[in-house]
Amino acid sequence: MRSSPDSFNVAPTASNNRPLRSGELARRAGVSPDTLRHYERRGLLPRPQRSAAGYRLYSPEALARVRLIRGALSIGVTVKELGTILADHDRGGAPCRRVRSLAADKLAAVELQLRTLRLWRRELRAALADWDRRLRNTPRGKRAGLLDAFVVAHPKSAERGSPLLTPNLRKSKVLREERKCEK
Repeated sequence: MRSSPDSFNVAPTASNNRPLRSGELARRAGVSPDTLRHYERRGLLPRPQRSAAGYRLYSPEALARVRLIRGALSIGVTVKELGTILADHDRGGAPCRRVRSLAADKLAAVELQLRTLRLWRRELRAALADWDRRLRNTPRGKRAGLLDAFVVAHPKSAERGSPLLTPNLRKSKVLREERKCEK
């Protein structure tokens, strides 16, 4: 027996075998009705039937589908990637190998981000220690040259794009404090 395209193996019970209106589905899934409509527009959630009054009526299985969508999006699967997988599933395909490959790619990306974050953490700790020393030894009203010192001490970070050299830092408290010292 083949399941319906949006079933995702949710066993019907007395409490979940009736159609759900948008508000109820949204509440049970932890999303807004606008989010449900967004999922519909993007092709992630099948278009529901309509009541005589025009209300959207979702199948009970839609709850599992919305939870699947939220889970996939929360781990970095893009709407486009998820749409491809769900479309394959809805056509009766078995996208398991694609899902596994996508998960492996996401894991590799997370591992790279973690390595980058650990590197940035080491650089930030070293920079803060250096900056604390420089600020202690800089007379009030004189410039400590914190960013200049960082670029000289960590030239590879400057080339790589250290978090210390991003545009957001220029607006940060560190630079505001440094500018106060200059006045």
